[in-house]
Amino acid sequence: MRQPDVEFLKAFSDALNRHDIDAVMEMMTDDCVFHAIAGPELVGKSFVGQADVRQGLENAWKTAPDARWVDGEHFVIGDRGFSETTYKGTTTEGVRSEARMIDAFTFRDGKIAVKNAFRKNRPPLSGSHH
Repeated sequence: MRQPDVEFLKAFSDALNRHDIDAVMEMMTDDCVFHAIAGPELVGKSFVGQADVRQGLENAWKTAPDARWVDGEHFVIGDRGFSETTYKGTTTEGVRSEARMIDAFTFRDGKIAVKNAFRKNRPPLSGSHH
């Protein structure tokens, strides 16, 4: 079983940017966990297992259909890794966000077991230009 490396995280980021849910879920374990940036829990809102995580990620894309994570820097340290990116997205209500963020990953069996997302709490940007 090959340990995830920087190329693996780049491929994961590319799949997220394509909004390719099947490719994303294939890179995550059966019992994967996604901790979203916001929610009632200490870690935001947690989605657990393939079906739940799939829905959580798809919801994020439905909320901001143009969501992208750009200018990525990817790092792997043993069974942990992280991707630092700039999130850019516009909600269906027209609220535009652009902020640096980080995904902290835990790997197991060559896949992502935990995706824990953190994003700078920046006010929405005004105007509709990109």
